[in-house]
Amino acid sequence: MSVPIVRTLAGLRSVVAAWRKDKARIAVVPTMGALHEGHLSLVRAALAQADRVIVTLFVNPKQFNSAADLAAYPRTEEEDADKLAPLGAHLLYVPDAPEIYPPGFATTVSVTGVSEGLCGAKRPGHFDGVATVVAKLFLQTGADIAFFGEKDFQQLHVVRRMATDLDLPIEIVGCPTVREADGLALSSRNVRLSAGERAIAPKLVAILDEASGSLSAGAPAASVLEAANRSILAAGFREVEYVELRSEADLAPLERADRPARLLVAAWLGETRLIDNVVVQPAGG
Repeated sequence: MSVPIVRTLAGLRSVVAAWRKDKARIAVVPTMGALHEGHLSLVRAALAQADRVIVTLFVNPKQFNSAADLAAYPRTEEEDADKLAPLGAHLLYVPDAPEIYPPGFATTVSVTGVSEGLCGAKRPGHFDGVATVVAKLFLQTGADIAFFGEKDFQQLHVVRRMATDLDLPIEIVGCPTVREADGLALSSRNVRLSAGERAIAPKLVAILDEASGSLSAGAPAASVLEAANRSILAAGFREVEYVELRSEADLAPLERADRPARLLVAAWLGETRLIDNVVVQPAGG
């Protein structure tokens, strides 16, 4: 059985209104398509906690930093719908740009604090684009609960902050990163990796895991992060944008793992930018 597809806000709201009459609890899983097992794990989590699940598919131009990257982003709507059908998702919302950003659109949602540093430092305006489109999707779907992957850990914080600050009546659930058997975090961008690059890519999380162990053992962050940076470059990555230790609760930079933390990285492998993060247990915990 295929998943129903709606392309207009009016059509979406008509469906949601009918669900509301039945007192349904509604979940939303926002995506940009090119679905993989990571996305599907979010849909399964949503189905376990809600009566109706909306998956959104919108390649958001406002969160890309280059026209070339936007143009190259994979668009696989038909395959995405086929992947969702056996799971039992109730609706696939595929708006075009004017449904999200109608003519004259002039509003930006900007979240400070948690959006600064890390990906925010290298991708100016990116999280404004994320916060704006996610706020729109929350309001358009009227969902009670939303699901996001922890691989994009800073994004998860931005979305939570935005929803809290704007008093949006929605619960934000973060779900664990899904990985390939060799440890590589699933990403729609992985399809861009050459065979040689794909063989190198899993070394990123292996280096993070080793560094996490050192931090949990009490080593100071500065020396551990410096060593991790060197190891990533030695593994074959061409550039490390950042590798940082941050508080899990609020993304504050840490000099030691003295509280629950995440070790976060962004690095370029050829022409593909990979991000990842791992949990760091507090030293002595």
